Amino acid sequence: MAAERPLRADAARNRSKILEAADRQIILHGPEVRMEAIAEEAGVAVGTLYRHFPTKDALVGAVVEAHLERIMTEVETTADRIEAGADALDEFKRFLIGTVELAASDKAAKAAAQALGARYDIAGPLERGAAAMERIIEAGKRSGRLRPDLVVEDFYLLFATVPVDQPAKARERWMELVLTGVAAEATRSSRAGR
Repeated sequence: MAAERPLRADAARNRSKILEAADRQIILHGPEVRMEAIAEEAGVAVGTLYRHFPTKDALVGAVVEAHLERIMTEVETTADRIEAGADALDEFKRFLIGTVELAASDKAAKAAAQALGARYDIAGPLERGAAAMERIIEAGKRSGRLRPDLVVEDFYLLFATVPVDQPAKARERWMELVLTGVAAEATRSSRAGR
């Protein structure tokens, strides 16, 4: 089987514009959004959209995969920064804030994918994410900033409870509670003494 040829620069730009437009349109209109509306927002011809994504299922699946890729890249970058000496708790907070904000649009994309029966790969990204989270946890424990009994599965529990449908104040309070929960005892004690 021949390897896929990389996209030409203009084709790669078009694909990127289509994915961004689809993401926005799905958030606004859900799975019933018309392909023509996506093409129009992307500034491409409908034929160009269909060359890249022959079905709406394929397009929505690609949108979800793009969300997953952004999250995986961010968690890996966060792990790199912590291993390079950045404060584990501060970096985790930054990652958490970005992930919570992405969760609302991610939820819309996943709902559209489910409604359309679109397929997307979650196994590879989950593996990458777990490996990066393990790096964050280990570096955070070594620095004394993250609690010593923290495990990757704890993060899955935390992310499963993100209050994406709640107002910003509720999300901020959730984040404050989560950060207190993952901080090492010494960190929590020093904050309590302030």
